[in-house]
Amino acid sequence: MTTRRNPVDARGFGSPSAPFAPNPYEELPRTQANYAPLTPITFLERAAAVFPDRIAVVHGRQRFTWANAFERARRLGSALTRRGIGVGDTVAVLLPNIPAMLDAHFGVPMTGAVLNTLNTRLDAATIAFMLDHAEAKVLLVDRELAGTARQALALAAAKPLVVDVDDPMYEGPGERIGALDYEDLLAEGDPAFLPRVPGDEWEAISLNYTSGTTGDPKGVVYHHRGAYLNAIGNIVTWSMPKHATYLWTLPMFHCNGWCFTWTMAANAGTNVCLRKVDAKSVFEAMREHRVTHYCGAPIVHAMLVNADPALREGISHRVHAMVAAAAPPAAMIEGMERMGFELTHVYGLTETYGPAAVCERHEDWAALDISRRTERMGRQGVRYLVEEGLTVMDPESMQTVPANAEVMGEVVFRGNIVMKGYLKNPRATEEAFRGGWFHSGDLAVLQPDGYVKIKDRSKDVIISGGENISSLEVEDTLYRHPAVLAAAVVAAPDPKWGETPLAFVEVKEGSPVTEVELITFCRTHLAHFKAPRKVVFGPLPKTSTGKIQKFLLRERARSRDAIE
Repeated sequence: MTTRRNPVDARGFGSPSAPFAPNPYEELPRTQANYAPLTPITFLERAAAVFPDRIAVVHGRQRFTWANAFERARRLGSALTRRGIGVGDTVAVLLPNIPAMLDAHFGVPMTGAVLNTLNTRLDAATIAFMLDHAEAKVLLVDRELAGTARQALALAAAKPLVVDVDDPMYEGPGERIGALDYEDLLAEGDPAFLPRVPGDEWEAISLNYTSGTTGDPKGVVYHHRGAYLNAIGNIVTWSMPKHATYLWTLPMFHCNGWCFTWTMAANAGTNVCLRKVDAKSVFEAMREHRVTHYCGAPIVHAMLVNADPALREGISHRVHAMVAAAAPPAAMIEGMERMGFELTHVYGLTETYGPAAVCERHEDWAALDISRRTERMGRQGVRYLVEEGLTVMDPESMQTVPANAEVMGEVVFRGNIVMKGYLKNPRATEEAFRGGWFHSGDLAVLQPDGYVKIKDRSKDVIISGGENISSLEVEDTLYRHPAVLAAAVVAAPDPKWGETPLAFVEVKEGSPVTEVELITFCRTHLAHFKAPRKVVFGPLPKTSTGKIQKFLLRERARSRDAIE
């Protein structure tokens, strides 16, 4: 008797292999009756059909039902189609978290075109590069951002149709630079427009540019299948009840709002839009609309924890918070628990549609003290249900590291929520997918229970006197100090040791602390060579999603002003 032996992948499953004999199961046909390409467009159609009168979008005094949302998206798709937009075209948007942004997430792919959501905090030159690289045919731009858009268009070779979005919630200065108004564009569209669904779910649905901290930004391409699956994965991972109320503290331009732009249609819940994130606006929205879920980087949650307690009075219901990027420090976890907020830690990259791993909680963690609970909750965790592979490998041998919490390797992903690749950049795509896995660039260990724990970015490891120092380990220690609001540690050049840790620290208001005090604090919790030699106080540079821009701090660390 012949036994099949297939290669084993990282999950312990055999890889696909060809059958030894004709397979009668494969003779059954794939037809329209039993197969349809996956696309999140269908979430909106279903929400409108099943819950037409439920509120889909709240923005100031504006209210749109799911029937309204479907009609607006169809009108947008129809108007764009009539203007010649179709498969392979790019529609760029420079918009904050407003209803038009939600329209675009459905209306643009209904035409077969690709949605490119631009970071609203980028400079004109970078936006010009993106418009040219993507060959944008249309640009929707908010009045507040029109000045930057006008400068970008002057620099760009691309000459897209520019459409002004005049948000009634914006009362500040701005200008109109477009050929027509967004609501007029919608009026051109047919409310009975039949959306185009992809013939192949591998078709591109969106384009998201990386930060471009080294060289030009890379264009990350998502497909309909991945967008569909991660939208559902968010619901399952977070155990979201039907008709959740989601507050848009996370920018919708960031990984398409971690796919929650599509998740909320699948959930038939309510999107509460927010142009600007500040503690007062967030707590007011939570209280007024009984918000159940919101997402953000650690700095967003820290802002709420450290806000005036009077701002959150009257919020008695359970709020679920999702945090990504750096591991949440103990002070944040304690603060969230005091507020009655339940925190879920996720991890991912632009290339993985946002969150692709989650620190799955275990019931017995609740009985642990705060220190041990923080250690458990601070891990990047295990793969999302809709991801097929997450592990830590030696990037050269492509062998999984031992699960001993000691041997470091690179975090790698595999599955349906990994990007198609980088637009017009085959070399970078090939390198990212080397060995059949997506290489994250994050260094981590595998713990005995299989959870991934990131130790650092490969470029953030500090090599001091031949010893490797994890900048994240030093940052975690700084966050334990009660006066520290935010911290980032980078390598500073040193004539004797080559490199030493340099800490940039933002302190909480009314919490004075000295450099000597923080260095001493670190030395009581770390080996002395790991403690920072210098601390620089002041606001830390952050992206629009709240991530600390360590590349800017690395540049400062290489200057004389930072180390003398």
